[in-house]
Amino acid sequence: MITAAQDGQIDAEELQRCLTQSGISGTYKPFSMETCRLMISMLDRDMSGTMGFPEFKELWTVLSNWRQNFSSFDRDRSGTVEPQELQQAISAMGYRLSPQGLNGIVKRYSTHGKISFDDYVACCVRLRALTEAFRRRDGSQQGVVSFAYDDFIMCTMTI
Repeated sequence: MITAAQDGQIDAEELQRCLTQSGISGTYKPFSMETCRLMISMLDRDMSGTMGFPEFKELWTVLSNWRQNFSSFDRDRSGTVEPQELQQAISAMGYRLSPQGLNGIVKRYSTHGKISFDDYVACCVRLRALTEAFRRRDGSQQGVVSFAYDDFIMCTMTI
């Protein structure tokens, strides 16, 4: 049985155990500790390194949607998607990336040309968090922002 710490918060190790026991990853391998840290940081609004029940509920919904999206493109049920399937999955979520941007993602998240569910979730977390950080700074919605160096580092290091 998984229980949150006395303060009602769970850290990355507890999240990993909880998600493994829940079966959210289905037949895919359990989430790595790094992916669990990324998932927490995506929703960690108070920068505590933990998440409470409301954040966990939000994560569960997001993970369920990502799993459904991944499964719809993992047509051969291999537990991986190919780069072109990743591009389709990312497009289906509403992200519009240049071929260079997609190529960078494929290089970062693929192993032998395949992207596992764990790496797919890590990619989705980063895409979501970076897109949100960008949109907050793009007041005119022109697709262009200016970052101070420290702000840029905070955006990229906290996810």
